[in-house]
Amino acid sequence: MLSASVLGQAPRSNPHAVPKGSPAPLGATVLPGGVNFSVFSKDAKLIELLLFDAPDAPQPSRVIRLEPRDHRTYHYWHVFVPGLAAGAIYAYRAFGPFAPEQGLRFDREKVLLDPYGRAVAVPAAYDREAAGRPGDNAATAMKSVVTDPRGYDWEGDRPLCRPFTETVIYELHVGGFTRHPSSGVAPNKAGTYAGLIEKIPYLVELGVTAVELLPVFQFDPFDAPRGRTNYWGYQPISFFAPHHAYSSVPGALAVLDEFRDMVKALHRAGLEVILDVVFNHTTEGGTGGPTLAYRGLANDTYYILEEDRARYADYTGCGNTLNANQATVRRLIQDSLNYWVTEMHVDGFRFDLASILSRDEAGRPLPNPPVLWDIETDPRLAGTKLIAEAWDAGGLYQVGGFIGDAWQEWNGRFRDDVRRFVKGDRGTVSGLVTRLLGSPDLYAHENREAEQSVNFVACHDGFTLNDVVSYDQKHNEANGEDNRDGANDNHSWNTGVEGPTDDPAIEALRNRQVKNFFAILMLSAGTPMWLMGDEVRRTQRGNNNAYCQDNEISWFDWRDLERHADVLRFVRLVGVLRRHRDIVGEDDKLTLTELLQKTRVEWHGVALGCPDWSEESRSIALTMETVRGRFLLHLIFNAYWEPLNFELPPAPAGSNERWRRCIDTGLASPADICVPNAAEPIVDGHYLAQARSVVVLILKLHHADETE
Repeated sequence: MLSASVLGQAPRSNPHAVPKGSPAPLGATVLPGGVNFSVFSKDAKLIELLLFDAPDAPQPSRVIRLEPRDHRTYHYWHVFVPGLAAGAIYAYRAFGPFAPEQGLRFDREKVLLDPYGRAVAVPAAYDREAAGRPGDNAATAMKSVVTDPRGYDWEGDRPLCRPFTETVIYELHVGGFTRHPSSGVAPNKAGTYAGLIEKIPYLVELGVTAVELLPVFQFDPFDAPRGRTNYWGYQPISFFAPHHAYSSVPGALAVLDEFRDMVKALHRAGLEVILDVVFNHTTEGGTGGPTLAYRGLANDTYYILEEDRARYADYTGCGNTLNANQATVRRLIQDSLNYWVTEMHVDGFRFDLASILSRDEAGRPLPNPPVLWDIETDPRLAGTKLIAEAWDAGGLYQVGGFIGDAWQEWNGRFRDDVRRFVKGDRGTVSGLVTRLLGSPDLYAHENREAEQSVNFVACHDGFTLNDVVSYDQKHNEANGEDNRDGANDNHSWNTGVEGPTDDPAIEALRNRQVKNFFAILMLSAGTPMWLMGDEVRRTQRGNNNAYCQDNEISWFDWRDLERHADVLRFVRLVGVLRRHRDIVGEDDKLTLTELLQKTRVEWHGVALGCPDWSEESRSIALTMETVRGRFLLHLIFNAYWEPLNFELPPAPAGSNERWRRCIDTGLASPADICVPNAAEPIVDGHYLAQARSVVVLILKLHHADETE
């Protein structure tokens, strides 16, 4: 018999008087007359459903004991509770053996979230540490909330299903985007989904077509060094609930409407919503971590364990690894994705450390991971963008070889090779050329489109683009780890001074280098992505691992729009050039191989037809005819520290047209960029490319029209 001191003093229901309910669907489902609850726990001996009057209630107001005889079907515990409705606060306690050597870690004192809970209530006195030490934690634990999605009016909204050939991705943090006082949004909306809605006109004018949101699944902000906050959100505790702190209106249900309002508003503006999802670990951490949900319900199911079952396999660097190819966990992942697409209307997902999803239950790489094929072949996800960060912290690196036919990949090779070229390193010309052409060394063998490569130069993890050109070394002292955290090799160059400077020559060079990066990013074959604020040189003061900095180090300072208006103008216009499909050669019917064959690239150095591929070369030029044959392009990339005079190809026979300059990052704004029809003709047969510059010239062929 379980003692009252262990179970608490709340009234208990006679299990024979409570309807059995159904094992499907999992989670809390509103039905006529009440709510059905179902939760998975293979080795539990008893489950208690706890009902609370408030998130911070010291004890549940009602405890419903689920006995195996009446409320268990296979490994699913279920009950129907009459009279309940959306908004009811609930959680579980699970009773079973605490036997770490067997992989079991039941703790009957801990209040557990529902893994399928659609909303989370967080008490004001939430205590992460209380979930990791002996004793009851009812008053300080997160709880789940019953939801009913059927009442929301989507007003005809649907995911946009924009092709990747038209996609430009903007990676942003919901909180950091509008939390700075300079954002101009109302104080109660700063750092929220509602605050993001107010900035949609800026995103539209910027020319991006999709926002990729850093994690918005409910995460634990206290999973961080003492005195700091987990800002990025890569410590999930629920795979279904939107993070409550990003809501401008209090209440666990209000966040659902605000998130959906944001999606609907972004769609109306033509912007897709891509979620950065973390299906590789949870915030419960390693052996000393808190018991919040999965550990207390089915530890050996949800996590990959070592041969010593008391230890967690850690391929994530976060203490544990989700057991993604275990059948129950596979179903949870697929159900989560379907929920966010069908009920929340998101357009796609970027999978953090996606290579972990290719590991089996012992952590070994699989040639055909079931969970990845589950996702790819799910008809409910057809048309949904799937983007893989194709590596993990355990040594797997699958860029260019990620499984499946529908996955795009973050191309870390693009970042590294482009950074090294623009910096001026030796032996980087061949790498630049390969990345410009869509990374055929990685993707041509798959007979896929060029857009399989998601190209980026900076993202949340690492230096901002401004810091790539402003710092030689990382400066992570504020993180409290004596600058040991974060990557040491950033392929960065401070252009002469470490950090901020008032030297106008260095500032001009930094501006030029940032424009060089954007020109290469936006004109390369592939899907471009850049980080929030890079278009106005947002700085993190040299911090390349600002995961725990929920402050001005990480926030978007909107005063930068005025400070760096010339860079912002350049980014907007280079986007216009990219959107002119004929210029950048986009065609959603061409594979990468076909694109390369059709564009007929000719390579040059300072002399026509004489490219310098040597280790000492820092420059290359190319001439190509655009896909539809309307224009010739001549591109010059000069990473050398002195100007170089490049010979230009003659116009085709019978043409009276001249080369016209669309981009020259070596010139001051506004001469640095213009649309083709405003471009100045080049009279000479040579072009002097300034030191560390990118030049784009265009020549209209006889059948081109006058647009753009």
